[in-house]
Order: sequence, then C-alpha cells, then structure tokens
Amino acid sequence: MFLLRQPSPETIRRFISSQCELPFYPEVGATAGQLPPGYNVDRNLIMLGTGKGTYERAFAALRNWKQFDLGWVKIVPDETPLEVGATVAIQAKAFGFWSLSAARIVYLINEDAPLKRFGFAYGTLPDHVECGEERFTIEWHAGADSVWYEILAFSRPKNPLVRLGFPLARMLQQRFARSRFQLWPHWLTLMVRDD
Repeated sequence: MFLLRQPSPETIRRFISSQCELPFYPEVGATAGQLPPGYNVDRNLIMLGTGKGTYERAFAALRNWKQFDLGWVKIVPDETPLEVGATVAIQAKAFGFWSLSAARIVYLINEDAPLKRFGFAYGTLPDHVECGEERFTIEWHAGADSVWYEILAFSRPKNPLVRLGFPLARMLQQRFARSRFQLWPHWLTLMVRDD
C-alpha cells in the first residue's frame, strides 16, 4: 500500500486486520532449509561482539524489533510479541512516499546446542510490495566467544511499481540491510540502559 502521507494508527490497524488471515507465498519456511529458485537471495552477517552479555543484549534488541527502528522504517505495532502467526506492518518512507507492507511470523528459533541461537522469520502477505521471507538470527558461538547477527532473505518484486523500479527496489533493500547493521552498536547500548 503506497500513501502520500503517514498512515494513521487506525489505517494501520485496518490494514493489519485485512491481512492477518490471508495466505502466504508457496515456499513458507524455506529460510530454515533449502532456498527456492527464482528469487533474489540476500545473506548479511556481522559480528556484534563477544560474550554472554552481548548475546543477551542482542537477544533483547531482536525481541523488541530494534532491527526495524531505523527512522525511515519501523514495525507497527512495535509491541507485537514474537510468536508464530503474529501479523505486523512494515511502515517505510522513501522519496516522499509512505508505504505499508504486511508480514506474518512463520517460525521461531530458540536453540541452546550446539550453539546458542535465537531468531525468527517472517513471510510476506498479499499486500506487501515483495514476495518472500526474511529470517533474523542472533548466534553466540561459545567456543570462539563470538556473537553474530544474520539476515537471510529470499524475495522478488510483487507490486507492479516495484517490478518497474526493480533497480531502485534493490537499492532500498541494500540500504535497509546496511542501516540495520550500522545501528547495532546503538541498540546494544540501549539494551544496557533498559536492563
């Protein structure tokens, strides 16, 4: 959904309500295994630091949707719990326009062995500018004492405007990934203050 002004809370509520029971794309859950052909694949990985404290702060940041707290992009409602079936809207502003895209959490990750790993994947719904899935994970490799953040996504344009402006859409996706990686030090600091 493209808009000329910022959507009101009521517009967002109606938008999410209209999407929450709609079907997904055919390859639901594919970020947990074999990625499907015919999609653009993006994998981004960054080391956040070391130790249990870094993992716990990163865990808290991910649970609180901080990877979407970018100024020009946000999750609404931002208090949505991370649970399978939860539907959210991704609100973005670019080039003077606002957009809302719908997504639903398809699976959670919470593992202790062989490494400590937490995350989730959400999939696009019919009123999303793209078709695909995105997974966010935090991993603590205790042996190497390193904490990593990974984004794995497969997508392709669905909206006719996005297909028409595909190079621009890819540029925005890359900006989105870079912004999330650049802000991790800030979010980890915030999580210390919130403890």
